Amino acid sequence: MNWLLEPLTYEFMQRGLLASVIVGVLCAVMGTYVVLRGMAFLGDAMAHAILPGVAIAYILKGDLLVGAGIAAVAVALTIGLFTKDGAVKEDTAIGILFAAALSLGVALISTMQTYAVDLSHILFGNVLGVSVSDLWLIGGLSFAILLTVAILYKPFLVISFDPVLAATLRLPAELLRNLMLVLLALTVVVSLQTVGVSLAAAMLVTPAATAYLLTRRLLPMMFVSAGIGAFSSVIGLYLSYYFNVVSGSAIVLTATLFFLFAFVWKRFKNNT
Repeated sequence: MNWLLEPLTYEFMQRGLLASVIVGVLCAVMGTYVVLRGMAFLGDAMAHAILPGVAIAYILKGDLLVGAGIAAVAVALTIGLFTKDGAVKEDTAIGILFAAALSLGVALISTMQTYAVDLSHILFGNVLGVSVSDLWLIGGLSFAILLTVAILYKPFLVISFDPVLAATLRLPAELLRNLMLVLLALTVVVSLQTVGVSLAAAMLVTPAATAYLLTRRLLPMMFVSAGIGAFSSVIGLYLSYYFNVVSGSAIVLTATLFFLFAFVWKRFKNNT
């Protein structure tokens, strides 16, 4: 049992483990909408779209997470504006804004002399550097996002899978869709500390895609996805501790292994 308890003797590991589990669950739950609505590209776009906000916050010596949050929400609402009433297809709007935001972020970052060191934890995560205040912020935002999803579970379900019924029930579909985009944007911001920009999309998609192989009902899919996200975070962090690898990468690779196991099991089940 020593190998299991040894990492927990360090406070930074305790904070990192708790933060990883919270983010793993949050990304997994929000990721079910991403997978079921075929918006995997959106997660990647959101993750990279925060770079301009991070760069501007760094230049102004402000809070990087606040800058990331403002940029993510701005991009989410702009996607909603462009795709309103079908004026532009969603994947087209995402592609345009993804490229523009990424280019602007890279341009701003390239003007900084010390960006490689100071912003590396935004790009690749730094779960072992989670402070007590970071943990409260991650926990608070995650609770607010998950509470919103729980309260609006049925409306989100209707607008995602039956737009005709949504119109019949007179649901504010456009408002709900924009709110979902904002929640996805905030989820990406919350995940920065643990897995970083480069891997945030993977934690949105991989656990949910794994759950999709195991169940096709939304609520069970959310619970299965959350469990996979939490276990991947715990196992990945332990692998990071003992094999001295980047924690975010270890978490995502663990989640990918769960997906491969589920894929093989599904194929075997279908062939028997």
